Amino acid sequence: QVQLVESGGGLVQAGGSLRLSCAASGRIFSSYNMGWFRQAPGKEREFVAAISWRGGSTLYADSVKGRFTISRDGRKNTEYLQMNSLKPEDTAVYYCAADQRYYGLRSQEYDYWGQGTQVTVSS
Repeated sequence: QVQLVESGGGLVQAGGSLRLSCAASGRIFSSYNMGWFRQAPGKEREFVAAISWRGGSTLYADSVKGRFTISRDGRKNTEYLQMNSLKPEDTAVYYCAADQRYYGLRSQEYDYWGQGTQVTVSS
């Protein structure tokens, strides 16, 4: 079992930055592929970014490429999502996810999920 807890969400003006954290506990964090997803009101959950278990590979949604950076710190069992140049359309609940085998953008493939953290970007 892996437990995931997100933090770092909040209210920010357009153009601002936030860093989300996802603290993992339970089984060996370093052996899990990690991802970030988001869900805006009335919309389906969508992929944001993913990082492989070794941290050597990353994937980004086109909508965030160049603005968001995913990373992980094995010593702290924590995954991060640095979000810069935020836009109102980035407003959503952000979720981190983990899976030991799958690395990619399909949410249904991830076994473990956090409870989410709200990000609101004002115009």
